[in-house]
Amino acid sequence: MSRKIIVILGPTASGKSALAVRVAKKFNGEIISADSRQVYKGLNIGTGKITKKDMGGIPHHCLDIVSPKKIFTVAEFKKCAEEAAEKIFAKNKTPIIVGGTGLYIQAVVDNVVLPEVKPNWKLRKELEKKTTEEIFAILKKLDPDRAKNIDAKNPRRLIRAIEIAKALGKVPNLGAQLPSWEAIRIGIRLSDRKLKKNINKRLVYRLRKGMIAEAKKLHGQGLSWKRMNELCLEYRYLTKFLRGEISKIEMIEKLKGEIWHYAKRQMTWFKKDKRIKWVDNYKQAEKFMKEFLK
Repeated sequence: MSRKIIVILGPTASGKSALAVRVAKKFNGEIISADSRQVYKGLNIGTGKITKKDMGGIPHHCLDIVSPKKIFTVAEFKKCAEEAAEKIFAKNKTPIIVGGTGLYIQAVVDNVVLPEVKPNWKLRKELEKKTTEEIFAILKKLDPDRAKNIDAKNPRRLIRAIEIAKALGKVPNLGAQLPSWEAIRIGIRLSDRKLKKNINKRLVYRLRKGMIAEAKKLHGQGLSWKRMNELCLEYRYLTKFLRGEISKIEMIEKLKGEIWHYAKRQMTWFKKDKRIKWVDNYKQAEKFMKEFLK
């Protein structure tokens, strides 16, 4: 039995999920989600999580697996994805990894050896007293390369990067062992104009679907404002709005801009990988995959 994995990647709002379902139906596959936000239960509308209907009957793995109150690491994702891949291979099917979290994809597909750095609680307490801008400035000084690709407004990720940098000298070039499978990387390529249009259209759709009510519900169920602020940029600005710090119009405009910047950071990460085959449509993707799965 061939041990080959298909990877479908790209920035947020590029159409990865829909393409992955179509590919899974065509090539007898099951999907492994590689999204650092969609692993959390209850973060559905705000993260643009695929619905049961849109899954089209295709099993999805590593989705909705942990409480948003808990921190989920790259190492934990790697374990989840590898276990899912083995189950899919055992059914004589093709694992299809789909997502926009570059580090998650790299960890699995390249079999990355992740640095084991335990939490430094003293350092965390010190950093938590600082503003996000001050924390980012510290990371930039410690490790300029990591600072280029990180979400500069996510304090949790910034603090973790500083923790690793201080323990290891810098956030390391992650080592890799020989993977136990072959992989093809298919990247969805959209023009800036099209991607911006998709981002704005999807944001309007999510607001209509109840994104604000979802955030209220999460807080009502005991998810702290602090933790919501850490989770991802959608919930960061929903928190600011719900706490009366910004108006609804300000929240929407901020989200449009921040999601676009997030998409650009994703593309910066992906463009480093010259193995990615960039496609404009399904037919191009299908051609690459047919050749790969021969």
